[in-house]
Amino acid sequence: MSLKFKSFAALALSAAMMFSVAACGTTDSGDAKSDSKAKNTTVGYDVSTIKKDDELAKLAASAKTVKDGELSVGMELSYAPAEFYAEDGKTPVGYDVDMSKAIAQTLGLKPKIVSSMFDTIVPSIGSKYDLGITAMTITEDRLQSVDFVSYYRAGSTWAVQKGNPKKLDTSDMCGAKIAVQTGTVQEDEANKIAKGCKADKKAEVMSYKRQAEAATAVATGKADVFYADSPVAGYAISQTDGQLEALGDVEGVAKQGIAIKKGDQQLDEAVQKAVQKLMDDGTYMKILKHWGVESGALDKAEINPTDLN
Repeated sequence: MSLKFKSFAALALSAAMMFSVAACGTTDSGDAKSDSKAKNTTVGYDVSTIKKDDELAKLAASAKTVKDGELSVGMELSYAPAEFYAEDGKTPVGYDVDMSKAIAQTLGLKPKIVSSMFDTIVPSIGSKYDLGITAMTITEDRLQSVDFVSYYRAGSTWAVQKGNPKKLDTSDMCGAKIAVQTGTVQEDEANKIAKGCKADKKAEVMSYKRQAEAATAVATGKADVFYADSPVAGYAISQTDGQLEALGDVEGVAKQGIAIKKGDQQLDEAVQKAVQKLMDDGTYMKILKHWGVESGALDKAEINPTDLN
């Protein structure tokens, strides 16, 4: 099946033709039914006018992991519109990238976006990078390994080929080939579904290192459906000229967070206060609106929130 994609910087075409609409990477450089149509753009929001907060900068400088005036951030850069590569194939863009830059600017640090596989990010917080900002859902399991500062809410969306040729129903995915990204909450949910299926109608969970590969699998017919964060699925659908569509409603809305080394209280506080400042002065909402994902906005940033929904 040949795909007619719009001009879209998150496309990373390999020999197998990868559909780059997933999340996370290195540099400084929708919601399925978002409040405004996802912009067909690969230019980030301009955060250059954000001023350094001297008090927060001192707090960040005393953190355990921050070194050499840099704030390193682990991302999986195939997760549009949260984080992906621009048309040059090397510049990270997306709302998580803009948020990383805005936080760094507030803390008087230089942002360093580090391209990473999603499932390696949590284990590497505090060693390879200071933060993980990669559309990561806050879960009880992840809270055992890292601290989180909440900054967004998103659900999960199923996506199929236009017209739903396999006649799938979100209430019964038994018998379907389900594409997901490795290490995500969607992979966990898909595996739970598969375990509940009868032997004569098993669901096959196809796990991929990058979300782009999961979307490609559905677009090319290798898989029947993919399951991803709602902003990611919505943006993917908007970039395929009607060849993919959402199936059912957004499910399981939950908070996403910025991952920080467990117990690094100085960096926890610095990041929380920086995000809250960006929320209060309107910068945060401007970034989300730039990417058409404002429906997931929060008005309060919390360290290790107890309410994860």
